[in-house]
Amino acid sequence: MASQPTTVDARTPEVRRWRALAVCLVAGFMTLLDVSIVNVALPSVRSGLQMSEAGLQWVLSGYSLAFGLVLVPAGRLGDAVGRRPVFLTGLALFTATSALAGAAQNEAWLVVARLLQGMAGGLLVPQVSGFIQQLFRGEERARAFGLLGTTIGFSTAVGPLLGGLLIAAFGTAEGWRWVFYVNLPIGLAALPFASRLLPAPTPDTCARRDFDPVGVLLLGTGTVLLLLPLVQAQWHDARKWLLLACSALVLAAFAQWERRYARQREPLVHPELFGTRSFTGGALVSLLYFAGFTAVFFVFTIYLQSGRHYSALQAGLAITPFALASAVASTAGGRLVTRYGRRLIAAGLTTVAVGLALAALAVHLFDGPEVGWATALPLLLAGLGSGLVVSPNQALTLNEVPVARAGSAGGVLQTAQRIGSAAGIATVGATFFSHLHTPADYPAAFQLSLAVVLAFVLLALLAAARH
Repeated sequence: MASQPTTVDARTPEVRRWRALAVCLVAGFMTLLDVSIVNVALPSVRSGLQMSEAGLQWVLSGYSLAFGLVLVPAGRLGDAVGRRPVFLTGLALFTATSALAGAAQNEAWLVVARLLQGMAGGLLVPQVSGFIQQLFRGEERARAFGLLGTTIGFSTAVGPLLGGLLIAAFGTAEGWRWVFYVNLPIGLAALPFASRLLPAPTPDTCARRDFDPVGVLLLGTGTVLLLLPLVQAQWHDARKWLLLACSALVLAAFAQWERRYARQREPLVHPELFGTRSFTGGALVSLLYFAGFTAVFFVFTIYLQSGRHYSALQAGLAITPFALASAVASTAGGRLVTRYGRRLIAAGLTTVAVGLALAALAVHLFDGPEVGWATALPLLLAGLGSGLVVSPNQALTLNEVPVARAGSAGGVLQTAQRIGSAAGIATVGATFFSHLHTPADYPAAFQLSLAVVLAFVLLALLAAARH
């Protein structure tokens, strides 16, 4: 397996490497935040632009769809032409498209802006894990992935809180615009630091410009066919699930093409990646865990706002214990993973399962205005467990991947997370809404949804135990 020389590490002083990582994490936080921050802003968007249900669904799903579509090609592009130029391009485009979304004057404008914003985010994110592989080794790499895990967990969980704060500050009519405008100062400040601190491509990197266009087309088509029926909740025709069968055929053709292409050239996703047990096992754990992890915030926010009449800010505050605990535990998880390995992930998943079970019990016992307080400790416990899952799993999954393939491997892992998130929200959301007939049904619907989430977490635990 080819590997990239480690000269970048030798030339990059320790302080500079950690500063470069900080820039990467800030940019990554911004892009991942936009997956969850928009959830609480939907009522504000609806009133501000008089959007249809289909338009609102595209505001949510369009971002995830475009994000997932470009992850692997973007990772391969970073491997082929250098990560810094791809990162800078993605960061600049994400900042610009955030401004475009915030300035939207009608439904079509906002939907197109969200699609472009998702593509920009997908261009940027794989470069972060690629830079970690490139700049760090051994325990330092585990610590760096721990910080990345903190960023992933915190951005996902804190989105509803930040969205609620912005809407409370700027009002229901225009508050949704600031959900997008908040990215502007972050992006504009990060650009010059990224340009100065991130390492330039090495000559041997610039020589590897094979981009496998047929592989890009096949994988992109297969990913869209897979995600589209999952993210389009307003499509009620059962025939939409035929797209999954079409996706399987296209992805099978992609796998066959990659095997043939790898005999002479560097493919988009090298088949040797899936011969690495740690990579395949970790990607499966990631897919299953994110199916439950992200769906929790989706249904909990709806339950609190629609079922218990919480404001956007109050709903965001109710999720804060999970976010804070996850951030703290992720940092610790990055330090502990080199000592305990997959056992740490299994312990984290078990803790998440216990926390979610206690949250369901709390909703059963305290179904009223106090439910946010009643679920605080269970969510705190689940957050601690989550922090011991995301960053350690990321570190172990990518540990044996050559640096020269770090971008494409990171893209595959992120794609697994996006597919898991889409499948989880579709499954858990369908369970939640199918049991809502009267306002009194909200507690039972939420508890049943948590049972589905718990099933995903237990499947992730089984996968972690097997690998």
